Amino acid sequence: MQTDQHIEEPSPTPGGDKGAAQGGEGQSPHRVPARLPANSQAAVAQRMNDVPERPVPGVSYAVSQQPIRPAGWRTRRHIKRKNLRQTIKTINRSDRVGTQALLPLAISLFSVFVVVVLIFVTITGFINATHQKFGDKITTLTDILPHDSTRIYDSKGKLIFQAMDQGRQTSVPLDKISPHMAHAEIAIEDQYFYKNPGYDITGITRAAIENLTTKKVVSGGSTITQQLIKNAIVGNQATVLRKLQEIILAPDVSRYYTKEQILEMYMNTTYYGERSYGVEEAAFSYFGLNGTPTQTAASQLDIAQSAMLAGIPSSPIARDPLLHPKAALNRMQEVLQQMYLQGYITAKERSTAIAEAQEPTFFKPGIKQNGQATHFANYTLRELANTLHVKVADLSRAGLVVKTSLDLDLQNKVLQVAKKHIAEMARAHNMSNAAVVVLDHHTGAIRTLVGNIDPENPRYGAFDVASQGYRQPGSSFKPFIYATAFDQGISPGETVMDGPLTVNMCCGLPSYTPANYDLKFHGWVSWRYALQNSFNIPAVKLLMRTTVDKALHTAQSMGVKTYQGTPNYTMVLGSLSIHLLDNTAAYSTFANGGIRMAPHAIETVQDQTGKMIFQFKPKGVRVLRKETAFMITDVLSDNNSRIYEFGKCSSLVLYSTTMNQCYAGKPGPIRVSAAKTGTSNDFRDNWTMGFTTDFTVGVWAGNNNNTPMVNVTGVDGAGPIWHDTMLLAERGHPLNVFPGPPPTLIMKTETYPGKTTTDWHFK
Repeated sequence: MQTDQHIEEPSPTPGGDKGAAQGGEGQSPHRVPARLPANSQAAVAQRMNDVPERPVPGVSYAVSQQPIRPAGWRTRRHIKRKNLRQTIKTINRSDRVGTQALLPLAISLFSVFVVVVLIFVTITGFINATHQKFGDKITTLTDILPHDSTRIYDSKGKLIFQAMDQGRQTSVPLDKISPHMAHAEIAIEDQYFYKNPGYDITGITRAAIENLTTKKVVSGGSTITQQLIKNAIVGNQATVLRKLQEIILAPDVSRYYTKEQILEMYMNTTYYGERSYGVEEAAFSYFGLNGTPTQTAASQLDIAQSAMLAGIPSSPIARDPLLHPKAALNRMQEVLQQMYLQGYITAKERSTAIAEAQEPTFFKPGIKQNGQATHFANYTLRELANTLHVKVADLSRAGLVVKTSLDLDLQNKVLQVAKKHIAEMARAHNMSNAAVVVLDHHTGAIRTLVGNIDPENPRYGAFDVASQGYRQPGSSFKPFIYATAFDQGISPGETVMDGPLTVNMCCGLPSYTPANYDLKFHGWVSWRYALQNSFNIPAVKLLMRTTVDKALHTAQSMGVKTYQGTPNYTMVLGSLSIHLLDNTAAYSTFANGGIRMAPHAIETVQDQTGKMIFQFKPKGVRVLRKETAFMITDVLSDNNSRIYEFGKCSSLVLYSTTMNQCYAGKPGPIRVSAAKTGTSNDFRDNWTMGFTTDFTVGVWAGNNNNTPMVNVTGVDGAGPIWHDTMLLAERGHPLNVFPGPPPTLIMKTETYPGKTTTDWHFK
């Protein structure tokens, strides 16, 4: 509250209010403004406007002053800051120098790190890629190794053929390989074979140093395991990558296979020169050692021979002892030295082996003979390819062991018989070649197949007339027409007029007038007599009666699979060209009672481990009634009926003495047989077909160029070969007779035009 008069209020002092009140008792009173209680809200609001005045600059208050900083602090601060600036300069200068010096080092270290990482990643990737690419091949190594050469044996286990176009290989178990050979290979190729994991770092390093020193590849440093991998899995390219792949895969192979298995695989597939793969073939190629059923060639190798062979694989051409004997001997001495140092042989054995190798008779090169039964072997390969559904070219290294039906001894004897007879007929009758087939008609097994008497002839020796040549069968085709007629119920005793005949041909062809071989007519004759004496006119009449289609069907169902020419009425005289093997197979159907057994060469097929792949099981098919087969057999074995044409001691009669002795009444034991001859137009082809109770034999004789022979028939040309072949095949077999007639046939006498006959009839 303001008044007109200014009243100065004394400064408060302790107890001031009380003194003022007391001292004012004798003075004039003055008014003091009222005060609000200190704790009232109004007093608080009044005090809110009490803002202290700002102090006047430069004015010192009368209060005690303490120095904030000690004396000399500015100097010390200046010195400190100066030293700090100097330190910072030094550090900066050091940083600049350090950066310039350490940055390249850091970059280098980083680059090395990056390179190491890249190398690690690359190596890891390469290892993974190698395992991914070749991993499966390790577990199937025994399957992907080069297979053995396909071998073909005769029925008695004699080797007649071994494929050689892709080299020769015959695998044998390790326990049937000479220990000397195993020691020699280990000593020279991989002395730590039984200890290393499949690779030898020491050997690789040593080889690298040698190669760098000589500036050429003089050593590979590969272990036996690596060499096996090279030969079977990764290939033989001379690259670093291939070598790395070997090293990567070697431990896997060593873990999966035993050392003995690895060594066996290696020694059976390594190339030893002279087209020989594996120890077994090498033992034959260089030393003429032959395996037997109880002993392999590889098991017969001595120390000298083993050391010589062990030195070859590192350079099969340069160290081939037959081509470079000096280089081979030097290498052999290295092998012997290693064998001695590693304790496999003594010093005396080493000296003895060296002396043995220097003998002039040390090497005895073996020569594989594939010339035995050449045409049969080729036929077998074609049959094998057809059976396994592959190409013949794929069989060379298929590792197959084929046992066949061939009797090699009989084959060779028959070949000599054919050569002898052809030599006798060549000059006077212009006959130069023959083919022979011997079948076991009970099973269809081919016991002999002579496709050509001169297989080595460069012009025509390779051609197999028996299974590949088409030749006209002449009258040997007639029994198929007669069989068709007999199957229709015609009796061999019925008669036919053998007289002039003209047949009108279809399709604009000129008429056909057949003639008999002797150019005569024989009047009324029985079918038996006509067939046995091979009369042509009755045969044509019979074909007209049975029809061409039915007669051709009979021939085909019996075994004549293919032919060349046009089937018509002339085919009864042999105008169709057929294979000798097919004709023989068809005749074997007669011999087997009307049951056709397809001819075959293969009995069993095994792989090189002995696993059976194929085994022939005979399966016959009846294509003729047994009555028909019996009647044909009965007619063709009737020697008395054919005396008119052939004589009583022709080559169709299987007497055991000579022809002269037979005509002199001393034929000896006569083996029962059924036979038929055939001669084509212009004497181009001679045939003799026939069978006994055991075998069916077919013989063709003629010329390779199909030129005519001179005045020779089947009984004179092919007949003697057939006669001698049959006796050879039957040697040791008992003299059996053909089975008797079926119960559905009866022998009875009937009167026919011109003749009364007694013969077989259906009941």
